[in-house]
Amino acid sequence: MRIGVLAAQGAFIEHIAMLRKVGVEARDVRLPQELAGLDGLIIPGGESTTISKLMFDYNLAGEIRNMVKNGLPVFGTCAGMIVLASKTSESKVEPLGLMRITVGRNAFGRQVNSFETELSIPVLGKKPFPGVFIRAPIIEKADGEVEILARLADGTGVAARQGNILACAFHPELTDDLRFHEYFLNMAAKN
Repeated sequence: MRIGVLAAQGAFIEHIAMLRKVGVEARDVRLPQELAGLDGLIIPGGESTTISKLMFDYNLAGEIRNMVKNGLPVFGTCAGMIVLASKTSESKVEPLGLMRITVGRNAFGRQVNSFETELSIPVLGKKPFPGVFIRAPIIEKADGEVEILARLADGTGVAARQGNILACAFHPELTDDLRFHEYFLNMAAKN
């Protein structure tokens, strides 16, 4: 299995390291031709405005959009979730419009307001998952075909799946817990 990680900006190195820990071939993606032959794609956390701009500047946006619409599994974390959304609460980011969610950027405030919390994510098992939230977004609204996989204690949606699209507001690549990546790889294996 070969998984690409968008390497425009952000935590792509950490995702590649996680994929290699589970024995999967990981490839950094910067140009459209590097998308060929992938079984899945991860759009990492980072700065969503920069990631979005670079995707359009390097002609990746249209190709990613087409590949995902044709069934390629994609996993967006933090800024990646913003990029995958249909709408964002700010106009600075041009999302791909692939996942039928509205996302609020920097929903918890500035960098100093970052936090960690244990999350109940039933699709990953009973053990809580370590949620690392850094200038994180939230899911403000989700269409009926979107399954919310995780919520904070106050009910705020922070992880979701829509068919071949997986997204979370936190950074699983900054933990030692491989379960979220393994869940995505199971999605890619069924494709």
